[in-house]
Amino acid sequence: MRPATRAHGTPPAVRAPAEAGPIETYPAPPPLEVAPPGVEGAPDEATPPTVSAPPQPGTQMPATPTSNRIALVLPLDEPAFARAASAVRDGFLDAAAAARRSDDCIVIAHRGSDVVGAFAAARDKGVQVAVGPLVRDDLKALASANVALPWTLALNQLDDGTPLPPAIYAFPLTVESDGRTLAKRARASGASPIAIVQGDSPLMKRLSSSFAIEWTGSGGAPPSVLRFDPSPEGLGTLRTTLGRNAPGAVLLAVTGDYAALVKPFIGNVIAYASGLVFERPSPAVARDLDDVRVVEIPWLLTPNAPQFASIPHRDFDSDALARLYALGRDAFVIAQSFHDGPPDRFETDGATGHIALVPGRLFQREGMLGVYRDGALVPLDSTP
Repeated sequence: MRPATRAHGTPPAVRAPAEAGPIETYPAPPPLEVAPPGVEGAPDEATPPTVSAPPQPGTQMPATPTSNRIALVLPLDEPAFARAASAVRDGFLDAAAAARRSDDCIVIAHRGSDVVGAFAAARDKGVQVAVGPLVRDDLKALASANVALPWTLALNQLDDGTPLPPAIYAFPLTVESDGRTLAKRARASGASPIAIVQGDSPLMKRLSSSFAIEWTGSGGAPPSVLRFDPSPEGLGTLRTTLGRNAPGAVLLAVTGDYAALVKPFIGNVIAYASGLVFERPSPAVARDLDDVRVVEIPWLLTPNAPQFASIPHRDFDSDALARLYALGRDAFVIAQSFHDGPPDRFETDGATGHIALVPGRLFQREGMLGVYRDGALVPLDSTP
């Protein structure tokens, strides 16, 4: 998801998000003072010190909740992430209102430096589960802190393979999920071999890598990876290369405008892409994307589906914020399943896709496959 990591700078101005509406909203608590492990002061010379291994960061199991409250912990007080956090908050609170559980929800705002203290505040309130952090760097800080946590549903995941503490489950809205979904659909369609047109950004490389891992893990030959070059010479080379060895399908690991630019140069082959790297295309660009298959969240692909009738569709000026709103909506649904601790099993069709609890304390989602037809993204299985 974006934002994945902390970055400095001023975000572009957009319409102010709607106000929060929980029963309680708390400002950021002061940073938590965490004493380093070990004995404070010098030991008595007459008494040999007792040496014990300090606890590993975050390994303490959470205490039994003392209420049925759910805490939403977001970087609402940090300007760089306030827009994204507000969209998640709105989706979460709208879902809580639809379930008539607004009174059971509290929102704790924080800045980056206060994230550990914010979760300590949620723990001290005896909540049944805390939802957050949203930003990957905040999740790193929380996972490495030597403090007891409440049951926690993180809205991101670590990117270095570091295991999360036992109190933390993850529900990320990441491009890796789209890569896996697209590889499965390409495999089911019988497409082979596969070529990947890959941009240079870390996000595009993550999409490409997740697709390749899923594809080869199910027995496919390693895809050929072609670097995206938007120059006329680069596009001509791409056409020649793909014409010489025509693939069964192409993954476009590029943004929407570039996908429209590349499409005429890949020949008459099926093209796949991730909606998470697309923003709302102009009508002209959307028509240039005709026949491209895009995995997208149901909230945007099938907004009038019956299961969404009770949740308002807020007007956001970007698809990225609308996806974060859907993430908040689904996060509340998952949080409700923590009523007696984490669930043993969980599966639902949510606003972000089909969600299931898988090994590794991960709530994994799969989006829906759509296709551009006459300039509009529609479900792939719908009648043309």
